[in-house]
Amino acid sequence: MKPHLLYPDQDFNIKAAMPWNTVVLSKDLELQVLFDCMSGGDELLAEVVPGVFHSSVENNITTILYRQAILKDCISFREIVQEIYDLSFAAIESRKSSWLGIFTSHATSVLSSSVSMMRVYAGYLLRLRTMAVEQGKKFRSEGFLQFIHTLQIELDDAYFDAIENNLSQLSLKSGILTAVRLVEANKGGGYSLQQYEGKKRKWWHRFFPPKIEGYYFNIHPRDESGIQALQQINDEIVSRAANTLAQSNDHILQFFTLLRQELAFYLGCLNLYDKLKALGAPVAFPVVAPPGSPVHCAKALYDPCLALSMSKQVVGNDLSADQCRLIMISGANQGGKSTFLRSIGVAQLMMQSGMFVAAAEYRANITNQVFTHFKKEEDHTMQSGKFDEELSRMNDIASHIRPGNLILFNESFAATNEREGSEIASQIVTALIEKDIRVFFVTHLYDLALHFYEKKSRESLFLRAGRLEDAGRDFKLKEAAPLPTSYGPDLYRKIFDD
Repeated sequence: MKPHLLYPDQDFNIKAAMPWNTVVLSKDLELQVLFDCMSGGDELLAEVVPGVFHSSVENNITTILYRQAILKDCISFREIVQEIYDLSFAAIESRKSSWLGIFTSHATSVLSSSVSMMRVYAGYLLRLRTMAVEQGKKFRSEGFLQFIHTLQIELDDAYFDAIENNLSQLSLKSGILTAVRLVEANKGGGYSLQQYEGKKRKWWHRFFPPKIEGYYFNIHPRDESGIQALQQINDEIVSRAANTLAQSNDHILQFFTLLRQELAFYLGCLNLYDKLKALGAPVAFPVVAPPGSPVHCAKALYDPCLALSMSKQVVGNDLSADQCRLIMISGANQGGKSTFLRSIGVAQLMMQSGMFVAAAEYRANITNQVFTHFKKEEDHTMQSGKFDEELSRMNDIASHIRPGNLILFNESFAATNEREGSEIASQIVTALIEKDIRVFFVTHLYDLALHFYEKKSRESLFLRAGRLEDAGRDFKLKEAAPLPTSYGPDLYRKIFDD
């Protein structure tokens, strides 16, 4: 029995390897702010959310839509989802009460402990099934409906009756009934535990026990060797049953563990949803397009990490970039270019995780992987100059990037003079576009922006950060030709005049 609430046909692997650029991607897009909000201080959420988020690039449209529908159910019926999560946590924690019996060497002790543990687990499974029967009709998503159907089919009354019957037998209150055969030298072999079908005893048998049929013998209470030998025989007899029951307990524990891990992601999404809604920031479930021809449109797209950091709604931007493989962004300093670039990367990852996105509307096609190449600040640990370091990082990206991927450049290759930086950047961007890789490029290199603008390609879009008449910023990006200035004097006067 599997929850299958993250994937329709496979389990979530919390220990799965992350993509090679996970650390850089998280830092450039400031994802830790997002993760902290989603985890809400819960250690499990803090582990699960980044794992799902960064593995999202492997998801296909079926998985994304599957999660979107489940998340919509979670938003509508969060109390039920939270109750299931708490129930699975309680079931996992109950395991601690049985550690002592599991670590003993005697099979009879292991069996006794496993019987007790199974009774506890059966209680939690029954509560889970009852909840599914009572609340199941409210859900609409394929994932939850399949989950509830599985609980009702596999955890029916016959299942719990069988558990109770087997546990009653395995409690060995009536003693151990075994089958054995004689082997070489008349030694016993092939011991196997048998189901005891004892006759119903009368009340007077408590005072006048009936005569035992067949041959039997008693071990004297002081015969320590005999008692030890009998204990060894008993352990050999019950060991197989004890191991099987212990494995059954492990299977149920694994089910509750997976259920809790998979629900943890959705609870993290709910934490983020509540926070953004409280800030008055829009959220929307994106329209997901298949890989291939570029699709990228948005309304009121914003960076949720910035909104969370500032604890207020931030300015959003519209984007209409269908069929565009190059989106070049230039304009005034402090005009919101880098923020917009981060909003693109975060939205793409949120969409591919099966989440809502930080926008009023969003539509994009999925990509196998997202890359970032952002300008770095001075670092005394660098072994070479900033420009060499930029080229080195670009070389690492080139060895991993593939057709259909998305790459975000933020003021890259500006560590050298404009002519050289523009020439190198133009060659790199041209090669990427030719390989069917979508490029977003924030730059102050006018020669670079002008080089592509003059080509008048239908696959290129040019956005420019706005500047108000009073030299202020509205943080809005509009489709416009690049300008040979980024209004550096405005920034100078703002800093030094103040």
